[in-house]
Amino acid sequence: MKIQNVVKVMNFHSLLRVNKARKRVENAKVYEETLSKIIVSIISNRNFTKEQKNLNFIETNKELNIYIGSDLGFCAAFNSDVIKNIKLDDDKNDKILIGKKIYIDVPNIVMKIGKEDYFNSYNNLFIFVLNGLLNQDYSRINLIYSHYYNFNEQRIVKKQILPFDFSSLSYDGIGENTDDYYIEGDINYILWNLVAIYVTSEIEIAEALSWASENVGRQKFTNESLKKIDEQEEKKARVERKEKKAKVTKQIVELNNRKRANNLEGK
Repeated sequence: MKIQNVVKVMNFHSLLRVNKARKRVENAKVYEETLSKIIVSIISNRNFTKEQKNLNFIETNKELNIYIGSDLGFCAAFNSDVIKNIKLDDDKNDKILIGKKIYIDVPNIVMKIGKEDYFNSYNNLFIFVLNGLLNQDYSRINLIYSHYYNFNEQRIVKKQILPFDFSSLSYDGIGENTDDYYIEGDINYILWNLVAIYVTSEIEIAEALSWASENVGRQKFTNESLKKIDEQEEKKARVERKEKKAKVTKQIVELNNRKRANNLEGK
């Protein structure tokens, strides 16, 4: 198979992946909004004391920073931009790396998973985040990834997931929740579980946006490659045409020389 055909296939698949990633973001956001409403309903419930619904973070603790790169190549400086941010991170902070192409050796990498393995590793990721929240290990949790805004704009962002002021949200989008209720069990444990699910939902959204950014970069890279291939093919074709023309010219000259020689012999 010609290299040009391979690049064209890669280019086409990159565009398909961008559209698929956008749909994943839309679906995940619906889930995230539902989770937020449930968390708000607990926080605003007047039957629970402040101690029962405590979502405090200790400011002096380390951070958990989650970096999202790529599994595949042909996406320009995508991973190098992520690695630059990792190098700027404080050594004391815990780091989760998502993406097989993130090659770096820094302290406190607590987890490294490939994008393709993300869903298979979900339970391990969830348990790690939940334990960190229950033990109050972190002052904040951040996501660092290439955010997809549109086809012409993608850039590295650092998004703080937690602490997040859930109390600033309204339960129904209109006003405060008035449906107070009781619940059996440790409401604080249930609340932290919901927050951990919220964190993993945010990671899923960021991973999908990163996937879209990555494939935009790959699509642009393959476009440039196709242009260069076309230029090389055209250059090769020009050389071949020139060589063919020179060969034909040589044959005509040789033919004319033979005719002239024959005419001279005939005289």
